[in-house]
Amino acid sequence: MGVDIKEIVNARKISLEDLADKILAIDAHNALYQFLSIIRERTGEPLRDSHGNITSHLSGLYYRTMNLLTIGIKPIYVFDGEPPTLKSTELSRRKLLKEDAKIKYSIALEKGDIEEAMKYAKRASYLTDQMISDSKKLLELMGIPWIQAPSEGEATAAYLTIIGKAYAAVSQDYDTLLFGGKRLCRNITISGRRKLPGKNVYQEVEPEEILLDETLKNLGITREQLVDIGILVGTDFNPEGFKGYGPIRALKAVKQYGKLENIPDIQEELKLIDYNSIREIFLRPKVIETVNIEFKKIDENGLLEFLCDKYEFSEERVLNAIKKYKEAEERKLKRESSLDRWF
Repeated sequence: MGVDIKEIVNARKISLEDLADKILAIDAHNALYQFLSIIRERTGEPLRDSHGNITSHLSGLYYRTMNLLTIGIKPIYVFDGEPPTLKSTELSRRKLLKEDAKIKYSIALEKGDIEEAMKYAKRASYLTDQMISDSKKLLELMGIPWIQAPSEGEATAAYLTIIGKAYAAVSQDYDTLLFGGKRLCRNITISGRRKLPGKNVYQEVEPEEILLDETLKNLGITREQLVDIGILVGTDFNPEGFKGYGPIRALKAVKQYGKLENIPDIQEELKLIDYNSIREIFLRPKVIETVNIEFKKIDENGLLEFLCDKYEFSEERVLNAIKKYKEAEERKLKRESSLDRWF
């Protein structure tokens, strides 16, 4: 779910090339769910090998990451750890929604309604421990560092931007800003042409970036107040939010009254949630503080064995992605060598 504050946040359109030579801390679970949702057969079924193993997440992770590397972007993937106790309600809600979507997917498929089936198939996506383990293995073979966060992966990704280990955190959710991330980049792992849900219309999904300090200045609020706005709208730790409060009304109320405790019409609802603990999750999150980031060489033989021998990927496609990356690296080295000769 994440906190929906899109209406009050100004995002700046960028290109992937603008991020060349930058280290990006990617919310791994967020990205993997995107791959599982988008990379599917015509009927809505995820990609599978001949043994029935789902491979959509591995396909997205490999080819999208290779594309980022070819552009010159240096990705780090941050995986979720133990979720905060307050997230249990939201996790239960998501589980029920996925189970409901799975049933509706089967019904739509039986009726031959492929578009409806695809819609519910995407909503029924789930990550297993094996998928996460395989994703980490794939990243290691690609020479890409990954980090196991103690709690919310997005919180640790945000922290990496705070301590200067990453240029930006990458996620589709705006929680990064509440966690204090200095820069949030969206649409990095899903940019391109996408079909709008329920419509025969396509639109370009372009990368964008949002700066926390700029956002706070433009809104005339503090980060603490941004967190309060998030709580009013609804977060993963109080999914329903407060009745009648969207981002714009929440912003107006927080600017007028300063903080949640001073907003007159929410006092009864406020007693029903542990808002101080939610604040604590965002303002003082559990993060991994000692980070050693090391990019290594691609293990071509290991990739072929893992992707092609084990999961039946096309060897030609896997090698072609590596070839494009190597050619890009050679061009970069030649440019740098030419520039050096001028000095």
